[in-house]
Amino acid sequence: MRRPFRLQTAAICGFSATTLFLIALPATLPAQSVLMEEIVVTAQRREQLLQDVPVAVTAYNSEQLERLQVTETLDITRLVPNFIGQNNTGLGTANVYSIRALNNTESIATFDPPVGAYIDDIYVARQNANNFQLFDTERVEVLRGPQGTLFGRNTTGGAVRVVLRKPSEERGGFVEAGFGEYDRYQLRGTIDLPVNDRVLTKFSAYWIDDDGYVDNLSTGETLNGQESYGVRGAVRFLISDTLTWDLAMDYIKDDQANQLNFKDGSSRITLSRLSQNGSPLAGLVTGKKQNFAQGNEVESYSIYSNVEWDIANVGTVSFITGWRDLSQEYALDFLNIPNLPFPPFSPLTTGAFTITNDGDHDQFTQEVKLAGSLFGDRLDYVTGFFYLDEDNRTDFADLLFGGVSADRILKNTTEAWAVYFQGDYRLTDKWTATVGIRYTEEDKKIRFSDNAPSDDSTDLTTENLVAAGIPTKLSTDLVTPRFALQYQVDDDLNFYVSATRGFKSGGWNARSTTAASALPFGPEKVWSYEGGMRWDASENLRLNLTAFYSDVADFQLPAATTGLFGEPVFITDNFADLKVKGLELEMLATPVENLTLITAIGLQNAQYTKLDEAVVSQQARCLDDGIDCGRGIVSLDGTIADPVRAPDFSLTFGAIYVWPITADLQLVPSAYLYQLGSHNIQTSGVSTAGADGRLDGYTTFSASVALENTRQDWRVVLECKNCNDRTMPVSILADQTYLQDPRTWLVRFRKDFSL
Repeated sequence: MRRPFRLQTAAICGFSATTLFLIALPATLPAQSVLMEEIVVTAQRREQLLQDVPVAVTAYNSEQLERLQVTETLDITRLVPNFIGQNNTGLGTANVYSIRALNNTESIATFDPPVGAYIDDIYVARQNANNFQLFDTERVEVLRGPQGTLFGRNTTGGAVRVVLRKPSEERGGFVEAGFGEYDRYQLRGTIDLPVNDRVLTKFSAYWIDDDGYVDNLSTGETLNGQESYGVRGAVRFLISDTLTWDLAMDYIKDDQANQLNFKDGSSRITLSRLSQNGSPLAGLVTGKKQNFAQGNEVESYSIYSNVEWDIANVGTVSFITGWRDLSQEYALDFLNIPNLPFPPFSPLTTGAFTITNDGDHDQFTQEVKLAGSLFGDRLDYVTGFFYLDEDNRTDFADLLFGGVSADRILKNTTEAWAVYFQGDYRLTDKWTATVGIRYTEEDKKIRFSDNAPSDDSTDLTTENLVAAGIPTKLSTDLVTPRFALQYQVDDDLNFYVSATRGFKSGGWNARSTTAASALPFGPEKVWSYEGGMRWDASENLRLNLTAFYSDVADFQLPAATTGLFGEPVFITDNFADLKVKGLELEMLATPVENLTLITAIGLQNAQYTKLDEAVVSQQARCLDDGIDCGRGIVSLDGTIADPVRAPDFSLTFGAIYVWPITADLQLVPSAYLYQLGSHNIQTSGVSTAGADGRLDGYTTFSASVALENTRQDWRVVLECKNCNDRTMPVSILADQTYLQDPRTWLVRFRKDFSL
């Protein structure tokens, strides 16, 4: 049973008071902690110290990320309050992010995630490959709450920003090699090779190979392994003292699935008869996808360009250009039935419910940004223009018990542009007022063609969509403002309050199997009200506290239900509004020399409000007649289920200790505990088939120990994630429960060098 929110509030206040009492030590205590280093962030699209930003933002630099075992973007979710992350069902390359109860599990291109992903200020529109390997990273920033003014659409929940390293003026780099559980081998490295004082270059690469941890008892294969590699080249042209051009290109190939599996003792097993080899779907579906075996492979190319021009008495103009080409090929079995005792379905070598997908996604963005100061530096401002053009083609088919239920090609495009301005005006030495505004226009278009037309109204064609009254174009224009007031008590303490609006685009139910069911849904809009404190209490204690209330209108609610034969039926609509309130605490402390403590606590309470008439009628039928229960957000007992991936609390508590052995050698043990409170992972809570998504929560921990030579710049690290091998259910699809990874361990050696 969900605990009353007032008890959660009392708990966090009591914990904070106790912690402050225990660790408020004199400022003269030596604080040898890389985690206490001040970080410069660009959360407001200009450089600021992290503690000065009136936004709920968490940031870690590269060394901090390594200490905390953050090697891919999914790992960062365990270090940020009210930020929940998991691999998407089936897709190990895709992350489902949930910030303050806003999330979306759909990867089809007519849906947009509410948590935006950015690489070097370039928006990554598709969720399909947002689980980035952090192989040459300067820092990661996580912004909680809507970022509609400076980052635009599709950031109702927040934004995850990965900032990559720029080429250095010094020759050098690092190499790292590792070996781990499930025969995992990995390499990564980077080298800076400046050509001269004006041309700086950097080259980076990584490679990962592991066998996987799931035993397929039907085929004898091992699943959920990873084969991944990537290369990146960057060059910085210092054209003059006022003109800089950063250019980077990368190529990444990632073969990684998150196939459905079950716990069997200490092992993970699956029963699917869909093989990883051969062409099990040949002759059943059309196009290249008929040759796909079980698995998920993503290939991406991207180009980044940023020309910055410092203009005296005006500011810095940035011309930011991004191009990204992404292809994804997968065939995945979502029902996991090994056999059926009757023909013609046995032995289901195609899988029981299989989706095969051949997708190509092209994205171009262009931004012109001006940041500067006016009126004797009393006004800091950021203004600009943003343009996005996205073109998607998805050839995909659904197979149920060996028969094809749909085989179609989806083509959809998005064109959006926006203008924005935000100004921070210092009213006095202590008071700063922020006013921001963004105007966005977007047009989305959709087209369908049926790969197996039958010349009737059920064919998935554009013509049949029009005949069914479904629009093939959606247009939105919206203003998203921000207002904030900050009070600077002194150099170490400030308070702020803010009100911010954001929105997420509408779209279509593109996984439908008939034209009439490819229904559109409207934009999701949110107002978020926030108050916070940022306090460097001493050289040994940093404490940030945030309270928020989010009012989400027309919440896009994905309500996957189960069909007659157990197949998923995908429906998304604006079925309800959503109210979310909560508290967030982040703390870093060095209570004794060489010891660092890290704490992140999130409390939240999320509830559906203003239910759509269709939901009200469904609930009445369930309560009165016992029908339509366990579907959508109506649970099996007729109650309205809790919002998904919105635990009542999240807790991270960790410690890092630097133990000097000799003048050059040191031992660095570290560990952190991660706990989630009660939460729901299925839209209806409990389904008609009995799948129960209501979890009491779970606790897991990660740990490492490093032997480091500070003079020779090398280290050997032994580390484990999910060290207690906790079973972590993360989602339910087709009444099948998906689990996050089991325990893994890794030994790695790193050497930093200069030339």
